[in-house]
Amino acid sequence: MARHIYHCPLRWSDMDAFGHVNNVVFLRYLEEARIDFMFRLAPGDGSPSFSGGSVVARHEIDYVRPLVHRHEPVIIESWVTKINAASLTIAYEVKEADDPAKTDPPQVYVRASTVVVPFDLEAQRPRRITAEEKSFLEMYLDDAGKAAEDALVA
Repeated sequence: MARHIYHCPLRWSDMDAFGHVNNVVFLRYLEEARIDFMFRLAPGDGSPSFSGGSVVARHEIDYVRPLVHRHEPVIIESWVTKINAASLTIAYEVKEADDPAKTDPPQVYVRASTVVVPFDLEAQRPRRITAEEKSFLEMYLDDAGKAAEDALVA
């Protein structure tokens, strides 16, 4: 399974009165990573995929540890855990960059997921995921999601 990697810069204004990145700011970080991930399909080849719009139906966030401001960006890894006919679920980890000099795994700050619904802006209603979009998303589908899809087909 492939993961989308997004380097997210931290801004001084992201901190709250306690000196760490505010919990609400993490939603913005996830949005930046999700937009970077979902719109990679459309610009490269003129595809209309995902350019018609999408809406967030649900967010779920587990805050693992505080993140304080620093000049280095955090890494946001994104992947797909579920693809339905008219929605998909994206999972994320917000963490330190891998450092080959360190033996410990990178520090994780947040684990999260978002349910996204493709949306027809003209008709103002949800729409189905196209075959092209599904093909793109399946490249990032985790093993548990693939097993669930295989069970549906069998």
